[in-house]
Amino acid sequence: MGRCRLHRRRKAGVRVSIAASHHPSGEKPEGAAIHVEGLNKWFGNLHVLKDVALDVAWGEKIVLCGPSGSGKSTLIRCLNQLESHQSGTVTVDGMTLSKGDDLAALRREVGMVFQHFNLFPHMSVLENCMLAPMRVRGVDSREARATALALLDRVKILDQADKYPGQLSGGQQQRVAIARALCMRPRIMLFDEPTSALDPEAVKEVLDTMVSLAEDGMTMICVTHEMGFARNVADRVIFMSDGAIVETAPPELFFQSPQTTRARDFLNQILH
Repeated sequence: MGRCRLHRRRKAGVRVSIAASHHPSGEKPEGAAIHVEGLNKWFGNLHVLKDVALDVAWGEKIVLCGPSGSGKSTLIRCLNQLESHQSGTVTVDGMTLSKGDDLAALRREVGMVFQHFNLFPHMSVLENCMLAPMRVRGVDSREARATALALLDRVKILDQADKYPGQLSGGQQQRVAIARALCMRPRIMLFDEPTSALDPEAVKEVLDTMVSLAEDGMTMICVTHEMGFARNVADRVIFMSDGAIVETAPPELFFQSPQTTRARDFLNQILH
């Protein structure tokens, strides 16, 4: 099976603009960022993903929404092989994924932020952000520190760099988690319900950070029930139900005139 080259970015000075970090030449790579075809996934006898097909262009912002148990989180976790699939193909940045692949190489290029922050409690915020670039990418400590500080500033939490996760609010911890993922200079960011465990004030903090990333041109797929974010930021909204993609549309069409009964029922419940 052919394997693409996973491009390494040049070790230039620290750049706070995220978009500049994934495309050093200023040009987007050829082909789709993500291509999924005929994807099927079972948990025992439960068929959780059913012939899913999906293409995501470079720089595109996708929101996955749907009722609980519809397969959204499983799909997004298949994109970086946190969950393996039984049939179909997943191609990320030109590399078709299968068991035995060098998944560490994939995960250097695909950042992920979860519902729970998963920060190391015994390490400071700054140390949390420096660890992966040094261990995985081989970045020296000086460059890792400079990048981490720049990105903590980018997500408006630089003043917390020397604190430990337990000293921060939930919204602050989630912004640290986003900065930590960005420190690896990913080309694609995946968000799996990043605001669902937060109080309303913290939700706004995190959504503002994600909006800023979107404005910077990051390729993003986000599982969320934050319909305001979907309406204002997404290029496309993908609605899932019972393990299948039921509807795909630009946000203005999806919210004003959903084409399926299932999507209309979902929006009536979540927006009223």
